[in-house]
Amino acid sequence: MSGLFEKSDSLNTPIECFVFDAGQNIFPVKPHWHYFAEFIYMLDGRAEMRCGDCSYILNKGETIIFHPSAVHSIYPADSCLPVYAVLKFDINRFNLTPAYAPKLRDIFKYAEKNGMKILFNREVSEKIECGRIWTACLSEFNNYKYGRDLVLQANIYELLMNIIRLWLADGMIIDSRLIPRAEDYVIENITEYIDLFLSENLRAADIAEQCGLSYSCFAKKFREQYGMSCKQYIERMRLYKAEEFLVFTDFDLNYISQETGFSDCSHLIKSFKKYKGVTPKQFRTSRRS
Repeated sequence: MSGLFEKSDSLNTPIECFVFDAGQNIFPVKPHWHYFAEFIYMLDGRAEMRCGDCSYILNKGETIIFHPSAVHSIYPADSCLPVYAVLKFDINRFNLTPAYAPKLRDIFKYAEKNGMKILFNREVSEKIECGRIWTACLSEFNNYKYGRDLVLQANIYELLMNIIRLWLADGMIIDSRLIPRAEDYVIENITEYIDLFLSENLRAADIAEQCGLSYSCFAKKFREQYGMSCKQYIERMRLYKAEEFLVFTDFDLNYISQETGFSDCSHLIKSFKKYKGVTPKQFRTSRRS
């Protein structure tokens, strides 16, 4: 299983959206798994989609879902090489706000466990507007504009809700089994906790405790998952957040340092220059020019 793991860059790109042309890329796609949810929409041709012990033929205009951590692969179904749109994302970054609604990751785990359908034919794919949503995601992903991440998330939320409603119509029931009594964090979704408290004084030891792990075990698992230490991850996320403030707002550095969790303005400037090679002021000026 470990040899099939495909690392996803959930830090830099929690959402990936691209077109895969089998005639221009390495194909077939050999068995692998990752922590991202992966949705595929067939643009042209057809392909054999294997997930676990099951095999599906995906035709033009149809959609398939690969759940997080599911081993899957893609092979040609005939002599015509397929072209398909791929949408991959860290489902742990997507949350529902109503009190009655469980977390999306829990809904999808429940759907996978109970064998809810993962392939949607052309008629159903059109009904839930897969083509339009994929086109919107591709356009937004390739053009970095103000609110890009929010627009991407809005499109993905729409797609997820459409699919969950299909599952509900097919008999899936959202009940107390889907709503945990207390927050349950593991390595795969601990970034959700970090994002939530990024502006506060986060300590790696406290985060390890949230996962129910010793510090040494947590540190090892975190580095394996994210390719850096927890401390480095926290600072990198704070710097990304600072970048957005610098590009899209006129807030001063004192305000930005407070909102991004840096101890003070000088700490932000020092860390930012070390990471980007320029001061925050120089970065803001260059981006705007």
